Amino acid sequence: MRRTVLTRPAAALAVAVALLAAGCGGTTTVNEGPVTVASGTVGDASRPPGVAAGEPASRSTRIAVVTHGQASSAFWAIVRNGVDAAGRQMDVLITYRAPDVYSLDHMVTLIDQAVASKPDGLVVSLPEPGLAPAIRRAVAAGIPTVTINSGSDTYKKLGVLAHVGQPEEPAGRKAGERLARMGVRRALCVNLQIPNQGLNARCAGLARAMRAAGGRMRTIRIDDLDPGAPKRIARAVDATKSDGVLALNGTSGLAALKGLKGRTLPIGSFDLGPEILQAVRQGRLAFAVDQQAYLQGYLPVVLLAQRARYGLFPAQGDVIPTGPNFVTKANAAQAITLAERSIR
Repeated sequence: MRRTVLTRPAAALAVAVALLAAGCGGTTTVNEGPVTVASGTVGDASRPPGVAAGEPASRSTRIAVVTHGQASSAFWAIVRNGVDAAGRQMDVLITYRAPDVYSLDHMVTLIDQAVASKPDGLVVSLPEPGLAPAIRRAVAAGIPTVTINSGSDTYKKLGVLAHVGQPEEPAGRKAGERLARMGVRRALCVNLQIPNQGLNARCAGLARAMRAAGGRMRTIRIDDLDPGAPKRIARAVDATKSDGVLALNGTSGLAALKGLKGRTLPIGSFDLGPEILQAVRQGRLAFAVDQQAYLQGYLPVVLLAQRARYGLFPAQGDVIPTGPNFVTKANAAQAITLAERSIR
């Protein structure tokens, strides 16, 4: 369907023409003015909720985003792409903050700074429970807040509106079930050294799947950026006699491929990227788990913008799941096309 975008003068002219046509049996077009819900009332959208009488009535809706992933990360670049796309489409102002190097203290500071700016909504990732006090301060300050990515098991205690992300333990379990169907009974979970409750939950889900299949799971923690990571993974496979591997992010997945080159054991990986997708298409990786990073950035901005303007918010108090979705050799080509646009 072709869509025409009208400027305000053009839109007014279109209405006038439509009204004239109505007298000749044509169609009448009526453009509804925007409305805003504030304090339980419906009024003119020229004064958004939270705008005092002395402030400019035309102030745009502002949403602050704070994530724990560095801007250089391929995964978080996709999240940021989703945030930016939603910001453009919803016509809101976005402030995006992320630490150069993750630390709990730095993340807390970024959240507190975002709250101090008094945005109309806050989006924040939740990699570890230590962020709970800062997020509770945001809620106590009256900032509508949505958590994303990690934290699907802990967000409910914080008073946030919802969590957008992949339920991590079920995702790990479903990935483990795929490995089990391939004959894996001694799985190695390649986790990261950084504290992240979501990654731990993935390993727990993998362990559950292995137990159900009569097998077991072992974990290795690595620095996925360490050049020695591939050899460490290979040594861990040998030491634990593992017959399958699940890497918890794309960088670790590539490290596993490098370290285990020439071996035939199944390897699965969380998250996507050009090299990961090519490896899946070529059959070197059994599968990749897509938690749809784009939606983790896009959806909360849309939800908070609609709440700020109209008082609307679906699934309040719930997880809005973005995964797991599995990319296999059968559908890798489509994912590769979308990855070129930083959507998958």
